[in-house]
Amino acid sequence: MIIFPAVDIKDGKCVRLYQGKADKETVYNDDPLFSAKKWEENGAKYLHIVDLDGAFTGELKNKIIIKKIADNLNIPIQVGGGIRNLERAKEILSLGVERIIVGTSAVKKKGFVDELVKELGQRVVVSIDAKEGYVCVDGWVNISSIKAVDFAKELEKKGIKTIVYTDISKDGTMIGPNFDELKRLKDSIDINIIASGGIGSKEHVDKLKNLKLYGAIIGKALYEGKISLKEL
Repeated sequence: MIIFPAVDIKDGKCVRLYQGKADKETVYNDDPLFSAKKWEENGAKYLHIVDLDGAFTGELKNKIIIKKIADNLNIPIQVGGGIRNLERAKEILSLGVERIIVGTSAVKKKGFVDELVKELGQRVVVSIDAKEGYVCVDGWVNISSIKAVDFAKELEKKGIKTIVYTDISKDGTMIGPNFDELKRLKDSIDINIIASGGIGSKEHVDKLKNLKLYGAIIGKALYEGKISLKEL
């Protein structure tokens, strides 16, 4: 299982949000590149970056920072946040990014996932952000009528090979991911699943590994020293 340290960027700084809420942020440092290099030095094999400004506004405000991270790291990075058309997806990939992650647009824009898969293949990851089993959109603000498991099955049919599953109510809490929903997903689809949200201990990681998931994104627990990346 791949551990993806998370570097969330907002207003040019490395932050973490609580349950995805913009007004509940903790700033960990003013230089996201510092965090990115730290995680690589501690053994990370892949990095997960979220452009929170992009997620909330749709604008690519942190392009220079993302490129700087890609240029200074020897490990691949995946980037999500505000990717709402093919041009933006290609623009981010051109920065030296390995994979792009789409969320809201994959739900709301008919044919968008098909277009991305046709053009970019396996470099496209879809983020399923859910609450009480239903997909959320618009920076996690609005709950749709689509069940997360049904959406995952649909994505598999479209050719998506990797998804990120986040239970919003768990995100930033460190109380543990939604293991039941992750198992339901694992039993329902045959594509890579990256668990995200709520991971707060090595025991949580071990449990995810036992589910035979492809990966796990860890943020707050790493920044606050609850989990040692070197140990993992």
